Amino acid sequence: MELMSLGAFALAVAITFFGGFVKGVVGFALPLIMISGLSTFLDPQLALAGIILPIVAANVTQTLRAGVGPAVAAARQFWRYLIVVCVMILLAAQLVTSLSPQVFSLVLGIPVVVLSVIQLAGVSFHIAQRHRWWTEWIAGLISGTMGGLTGNWGSTTVLYLLATDVPRAQQGVVQGVIYGLGSFMLLVAHLKSGILNLDTAPFSAALLIPSMLGMWVGFAVQDRLPAVAFRRAILIVLLVAGANLIRKGLV
Repeated sequence: MELMSLGAFALAVAITFFGGFVKGVVGFALPLIMISGLSTFLDPQLALAGIILPIVAANVTQTLRAGVGPAVAAARQFWRYLIVVCVMILLAAQLVTSLSPQVFSLVLGIPVVVLSVIQLAGVSFHIAQRHRWWTEWIAGLISGTMGGLTGNWGSTTVLYLLATDVPRAQQGVVQGVIYGLGSFMLLVAHLKSGILNLDTAPFSAALLIPSMLGMWVGFAVQDRLPAVAFRRAILIVLLVAGANLIRKGLV
């Protein structure tokens, strides 16, 4: 609490609850919402530290909710993607402390805006089965680098799964495995980088409660919400938040 005001902490709790709710409904976007929202009024490195423990807990919950058997099968199917994502998260995370706040804001904001625009525009990609073995390495490289720098590798993962025609019923399981293993790697990476330390870990731990509460509320109402309209509204919110981060980086 020495790093922020009580009002800032209350706003962080509200943003985290909302991010957990969205993840419970659509299966991703918790780190994207948290890093976009928290970075608008907190130091970006503190915001990054804050999201680490909540996304570990949320991703483990998502993975276990699908069951161990399907999770193991998904890991075997996407082993290339998993390996590259985890390695790149570990490597890219070590660069965070060398970035200025302005550059870090741009690193956070530009991917959010680009990915939100792609999904809002309905742009679709298709990767043929014969090209999947090498595209997994490239997609994993991009996702892992973004994950290490910003804590978010969910949006690119979703785009890749859609491009490879993974059945929607299976996507939740695959996402849970990729997010779960990646979040553990992010935890290890930022313990090493110093982003998560004795000063910032209590803040991250405090955000565990609103993230899990929001997620369970999302689970409870996910079948009652118009998924397409809800997802579009979330993307518009993220687009605005990403644009604000870019503004902060440029001004």
